[in-house]
Amino acid sequence: MTFRVLTAEISHETNPFSIRPTDLTAFKERYFLFGEEAIRTCGQANTELAGFLDVAQAHRWQLTHAVSASARPGGRVTSATFAALIEPLLELARTQLCDGILLALHGAMVIEDSDDGEGELLARLRAVVGPDIPIAITLDPHANVTERMAELANIAVSFKTYPHVDMRACAVQAGQILQRAMAGEIAPRTLCVGRPMLEEVNGGRTDVGPMIERLAIARAHEQRPDVFAVSINAGFGNADIVEVGPTVLVTFEGEPEPHQKLADQIADDIWNRRMEVLNDYLSVEEAAAQAVAHSAAFDGAQGPLVVADYADNPGGGAYGDATALLAALLDAGVSNACFGPLVDPEAVCDLQAHVAGDTVTLSLGGKTEPRMGGGPLMLSGTLKLLSDGAYIGSGPILGGLKRSWGPTAVFAVAGIEILIVSNGSQLLDLEQFRAFGIEPASKSVVALKSMQHFRAAFEPIAAKIIVCDSGALCTPDLRRLTYHRVPRPIFPLDG
Repeated sequence: MTFRVLTAEISHETNPFSIRPTDLTAFKERYFLFGEEAIRTCGQANTELAGFLDVAQAHRWQLTHAVSASARPGGRVTSATFAALIEPLLELARTQLCDGILLALHGAMVIEDSDDGEGELLARLRAVVGPDIPIAITLDPHANVTERMAELANIAVSFKTYPHVDMRACAVQAGQILQRAMAGEIAPRTLCVGRPMLEEVNGGRTDVGPMIERLAIARAHEQRPDVFAVSINAGFGNADIVEVGPTVLVTFEGEPEPHQKLADQIADDIWNRRMEVLNDYLSVEEAAAQAVAHSAAFDGAQGPLVVADYADNPGGGAYGDATALLAALLDAGVSNACFGPLVDPEAVCDLQAHVAGDTVTLSLGGKTEPRMGGGPLMLSGTLKLLSDGAYIGSGPILGGLKRSWGPTAVFAVAGIEILIVSNGSQLLDLEQFRAFGIEPASKSVVALKSMQHFRAAFEPIAAKIIVCDSGALCTPDLRRLTYHRVPRPIFPLDG
């Protein structure tokens, strides 16, 4: 039998603390693609859509893809934008019969009039297709999974890696479960268990630490014939919403008791080990001191010191224009270094009036919320390059995907090459530097704005990695943020 399957990718990680709402322009800056165009663009890379297509080919589905849309993390998604994102999917659901639906979501979308964007999407979809059509969803493990999401989606599969390198594989797993559900072999449903925490204390790192053991337990439970997926979500703690924090999901059939017990076991371990912090967050001054020491001993053979500013990570909704780390590196006299991205479209615009080689003085960074990670710096330097910002990823996460920083400049100040961009995104691929004439492997110091994802591409070239907290919007010290909506008591706000 040939099954008819509707698919879509609609993804946003929302940081409600951001003063910048996420509108349709933000999605178009990253990608907002329909049907066959989305398949041509994303269908051969490490994406969920590629995984959907793998399963469709294996089982000869009649697959209709509605939309692939993603914006960089930021403030609440406007109501009009949310409607525009989901309408292509709803329209197909209204006009085409289907046997199943397969969606790539993030799990942490917050919209203007709802804290639960994915739950609202699924509710509107269920209103069209009814309760009997099986729906499978894939999730980023930084999802804040709600009871509504678990109730409305029969099947849920989260990525198992952080840095995320298994998007396509997890989509295949979700699709294979959906195939069995459409064939009437199984009747899956999903349960959700959480604990009163803003997030898993290490953000769900899977390269080291306790998540490795938890994932092994989850994989062992999946060997049961009545279990189809066990997902562990670290949550996204930079969201001031009611249903926030780490969750364990089990997609199963039959009696829930043994699966509830397994989910509680993993959730209890997340709670009990909430003090086991893996990262040592340095101040920007401490990071700069280590950069000076590494530069002094650098001979080009051992690789760079990679300094990651967790707090100004655009991948978590930070503005990407914090200057505290850059200022500390300049004050310390660090040279043979690169820094990026510094999100400042105004500075890029100012540089358009010059040509490569010009000496320019300009105000750089810190323009959005200067109290979050440092205000503007008045700097004199040399313009090295102007670009439209386009690049093609080559690493484990972005390999083969076309992306753009928007209008971009490389500005050299006292031995530091600064990548200045118009569209923020975290640094997680070597091509995000290399495409603009910066070779990170040859630098003594590489300073970048990212959390865990940078490790996938930069760990192989690094002599050492350190992380710092510049005090920007995505500070790992969540007690610095003012929460109003989260249920109390909650860790770490209340001890």
